[in-house]
Amino acid sequence: MTIRNMKQKKALITGITGQDGSYLAEHLLSLGYEVHGIVRRVALEDPTHHLWRILPIADRLHLHSGTLESFPALYKILKDVQPDECYHLAAQSFVSISFEDEFSTMQTNINGTHFLLAALKDSYPECRFYFAGSSEMFGKVEETPQSETTRFHPRSVYGITKVAGFELTRNYREAYGLFACTGILFNHESPRRGFEFVTRKITSTAARIKLGMEKELRLGNIDAKRDWGFSGEYVQMMHTMLQQDEPDDFVIGTGKTHTVREFVQIVFKELQLNYEDHLVIDPRFYRPAEVEILVANPAKAREKLGWNPKVSFEELALSMIRHDYDNLKKAYND
Repeated sequence: MTIRNMKQKKALITGITGQDGSYLAEHLLSLGYEVHGIVRRVALEDPTHHLWRILPIADRLHLHSGTLESFPALYKILKDVQPDECYHLAAQSFVSISFEDEFSTMQTNINGTHFLLAALKDSYPECRFYFAGSSEMFGKVEETPQSETTRFHPRSVYGITKVAGFELTRNYREAYGLFACTGILFNHESPRRGFEFVTRKITSTAARIKLGMEKELRLGNIDAKRDWGFSGEYVQMMHTMLQQDEPDDFVIGTGKTHTVREFVQIVFKELQLNYEDHLVIDPRFYRPAEVEILVANPAKAREKLGWNPKVSFEELALSMIRHDYDNLKKAYND
């Protein structure tokens, strides 16, 4: 693994208020970076609700009002900040919503990535660029496990936009010489995960059931298999990718697969509940085009980046349910 000499330490993060953005910001601060983030103006006007993940470190961050839909805004921010590294994490990232609102998903995810790359090329091409890909790019998998050479077959609008972003990133690397990389990260969760995602839906609802605030958990395909890891570890690889001598793309995952049902079982067992007493399979939560199994082959990342995840699937599930139950119980008692 080759790490470049870091004399200048300035990073710009889109999506800094999200799960990955908050962990990445913390990691970069710990390395001595000056960390900048792009946020919507509404977030600055209501930080308690929109900036809750980064509030503990907000006084150490430089936040800029902007939107991915505005090329001039992105150009100005890049020109002003002149970052050494840009991490593009912002997206409409909820797969189910991408089926319901295809147009805004396309607008935000594809145009936003294109605008950012174009602004980078024109304003500060020395900056190293990271694009957040997704295992949803593989979709209807053509081989298992999936690696950097596996052909994409996305099964959602979200997956399609991520393939487009991957190709845009590769094109700007090959056509214009940008140091541009894509990290194809498989499912990575944490107590900071959005409540709309299935893992957080499970833990937050289970906590409410334990406290008598809910009676049932409604899910779709609980036999879908995914490769799950801890977000706090995955974001470190984003940084490591940009420290290499040459730009490249990497698959990041554990190489192990578990079902949604297994996640549910661990969570309800921790609360001394029988999940079968509360689980309701609801056809409304099935995707129009299901993705049955996603599992990474991270051999390249292990060899070149030193990737070695430590947090197990069970430890991840337990950390999430303990966080949600403890916080909800405290709020409930107050």
